[in-house]
This record gives sequence, structure tokens and C-alpha cells, in this order.
Amino acid sequence: MPKISQKMPEVIKIKKGFNIRIKGKAEKVYFNAKRAEEYAVKPTDFYGIIPKMLVEEGETVKTGAPLFHDKNNQKIIFTSPVSGHISRIVRGEQRKILEIVIKASEADDYINFNANDPVKLNREEIIEKLLISGIWPFIRQRPYSIIANPSDIPKSIFISAFDTSPLAPDIDFIVRNEDENFQTGINALAKLTNGKIHLNVNANYPVASIFAKTKGVEINYFKGPHPAGNVGIQIHHIDPINKGDIVWYLYPQDVIIIGKLFNKGIFDSTRIIAVTGSEIIKPKYYKCNIGINITELTRDNVKQGNNRYISGNVLTGTKIAKDGFLSFYDSQLTVIPEGNYHEFLGWLRPGFHKYSFSRTFFSWLTPDREYRLDTNTHGGQRAFVMTGQYEKVLPMDIYPMQLLKAIIIEDIDLMEKLGIYEVSEEDFALCEFICTSKYDIMNIIRKGLDLVRKEMS
Repeated sequence: MPKISQKMPEVIKIKKGFNIRIKGKAEKVYFNAKRAEEYAVKPTDFYGIIPKMLVEEGETVKTGAPLFHDKNNQKIIFTSPVSGHISRIVRGEQRKILEIVIKASEADDYINFNANDPVKLNREEIIEKLLISGIWPFIRQRPYSIIANPSDIPKSIFISAFDTSPLAPDIDFIVRNEDENFQTGINALAKLTNGKIHLNVNANYPVASIFAKTKGVEINYFKGPHPAGNVGIQIHHIDPINKGDIVWYLYPQDVIIIGKLFNKGIFDSTRIIAVTGSEIIKPKYYKCNIGINITELTRDNVKQGNNRYISGNVLTGTKIAKDGFLSFYDSQLTVIPEGNYHEFLGWLRPGFHKYSFSRTFFSWLTPDREYRLDTNTHGGQRAFVMTGQYEKVLPMDIYPMQLLKAIIIEDIDLMEKLGIYEVSEEDFALCEFICTSKYDIMNIIRKGLDLVRKEMS
């Protein structure tokens, strides 16, 4: 019989980028984390949200009970990830709400939102269910990288099924045995757009069965260094954003939480996270609830010393206290050494132990070595000069230096021409890492996004 040839999938090859090799990757085994005494929801995790409190200190809440809503859009509600009572509401300058801390009860008592098959529901019914349960904030949009507006209809939805950031969790590993919930989540999302749902996978490895057999998605294959796993890079290469376009995005564990809402009728906030970094004695995975106090993840498992605790990865994560709380969107906790020291004439030394994008140090002779990196920037801010380095790590057809300067001078017309609608802070994280001028580039990008959004509103 004649052989039937199978067409090989088209692979989008990302050539620009850079993989940062750090010690402390999590071993592929996970444990159920001990239930923490406290959990928190942090309004600061949500860009553009002005919280209006719906609870007071001392009030008892069930899992899925509303805590606050957005003053600008009261439909967007944020709910409790666990059952317990409101221990404290932490405020900062000008009484800005920083954390709503819940002292957890021994077990969860869930609010019942009723199980439904999303295939049998219409778009409005699905959106209403996602809103009242507090699960809607998992759905974000480009441009601006903010929570999606439920009144909009996106031209497509993107799900990045792999992560290339330093020490990132293995998504294929953490979504195992969640096939039914993932498919149900996809079925719900399919009602929210008239376009495609793009499920993007790493072409360097066989596609995980949970993704390969998912119905109602278009699988796209990517290959290359970080930031190939960034959803913004994927959108740029598949369905670019122009002025007026809206694309929604989320991640596999978010889809699973949506699936559980429809299959079980509850807000199940459990997810698997990776505890990583050179200062973790035994890096591994834990199953826990969103907003967990990280002491339950690091107890007796951190090396002695002055350490930096990061909710997320070392490029885009948020610095937290050693008894702080994991952020809403993060599936990773990283612990590395602080870099608060001065190194006299360090640039004159051979630097075999130092990691550099350029060949400034002799460490380039050992390309496969993993490093114990700290937070030291090895220099202060200096003139913002054209080096051509940013273009080597940003796989987008834009001019990064020119865009940054347009943001600094607040020229909105020029920002639009240079691609502000396509970018987010995480896309520029490597630019900040290699920046010889030591500029806070991600904050500049956020300033530009906020400025344009304010102008367009």
C-alpha cells in the first residue's frame, strides 16, 4: 500500500532572545502544601483597577465570596480564594488598599455557583457566571495587559502552553490529569469570541496529550529562546494588534479553573506552583491555593543568608517579604541572593562566575553552566544611548529604543506608530536585563501603556 505522508506542522522560529541559566530548577514532583494560616488578595496585582471594598475586617467569608469590585466597572468582582474571616485590610499611602488578608478556616466552604455545560449556555450567561464567581480577572487583554472588558468581543483568544522565562514551571507537568476541566474551559471561552482560540506549544518537545486532543483550538508551534513563551510575542507573530484591535489571553491553569467552575459550580483556586531559585534547598512543586502565605512553601527549605523573595520569575516577578503572599497570577516563587554590595573594579576581573549577555566576561567559554545570580545591577544609571542590544533580544518588528524615547517624551502619536499597542512590560524584560544604561525599562513601558489607555478612554 502506498504510504500516506503526514504534513509536518509549520513551526514559528524565534531567533532573537536569550535564555538566562540560573541554578534552582524545580524537580518534577509535587506535594500538597500545608494549609496556610493566612491568604491574601492584592489589588495591586491588577493594573487599572480601583478597588471598592465589599467586606470589613472580622467578617466571615466563604470561598468565592466577593471581597471588592472595580470602581470603574462594578461588574468585575474579586472573590476570596479560601474560606475564613477577614483578618486585616492593609493600606499604604493615601489609604491605598494593598492587601486583603484572610485568616483561613480548617476547610473550604464553597459558594455554589451551579454546575453547567457551557456548550448549552449563551455568551451572556457564561460571562455572568465568570463575573459573579470572581474568575473573570483571569482573562486579560492586549493592548495594555489589563483585565478584559466583558463588553468587548475580542478578535481572538491566546493561550500560551509553555513558559521560557528563567526557572519557569513545566506547564505540561502541572496540567496533567486535567483534561476534562481544560476542555470545559475551552468550550466556555469559545463562546466569548467570533475568532480563533490559539493554543501555542513548544515545538522542541512532543505536544502534551492534554493539548493535542483539545477540541476547538488551533495549535501553533513555536521554537526558540526566551521570550518565545511570552503571549505577546506569540500574538505578534500570529495575529498582530493594530489600533482598535482587542485580543484576550490567559494561561492553561486559568483555563482549568474556568473548567472547574462549570464542571463543579465552585471557584476552586488551587493551582500547582514551582518553588525555585539557587537559595532553595530542594526546589519542587506544590499544590496550593492562590494567594498563599509563602512561609508554608519555604519553611526549612531556604539557605541562610540575605535573600530576595520573588513572586514570579526573576525578570518580571514582584519582590515580596519572606512572610509575604504569592500574587494572583503567579505560578512560581523564586528565591535568589540579594545583591546589595559594592564590587570594586569588578569589571576588570575575568568574571568566570559572572553571567553576561555580551562576551564581557570569560564565562562565555562555558555556555551550559548554571549560575547563582543575585540582584546586583553592577553599575548605576547612565546616559540612555543607542547600542543595538535591545533588537537582539526582542523578536518583534518594532524599534524598541525609539519607542522607549517616545514614551519618555510622552509623544502619543509617535508611540502608536512605533507599536505601543503590541507590547507589554514582560516583552521588554530582557531589554532591561541587558541594558547598559541600567534603566527601569519595564516601568517606562507601563507608563506608556497607561498614558495611551488614559488618552483613548
